[in-house]
Amino acid sequence: MSIQEIVPEELARLFHHYHHALAPDFHCSRGSNAETWEQVPAKEKNRLIAAARLALLELSTTIEPVDAKRYFARPGEAEWGC
Repeated sequence: MSIQEIVPEELARLFHHYHHALAPDFHCSRGSNAETWEQVPAKEKNRLIAAARLALLELSTTIEPVDAKRYFARPGEAEWGC
């Protein structure tokens, strides 16, 4: 899966889930009685989704594309063996 295939809404939902799953370890006040994604107010969801979109945009612009040509030999240079 590439960065372009990640849905910002899903990333925001997962971030919310793991943030609350790890909250007790970080001594946060929202620990075990944390709200589910469905209970998050729409305004907060939109803010989290916008943050996920920005994060994905930044990641997609900082990742260098893979040069597939460097993995393949030029014609006539490949070593064949059995």
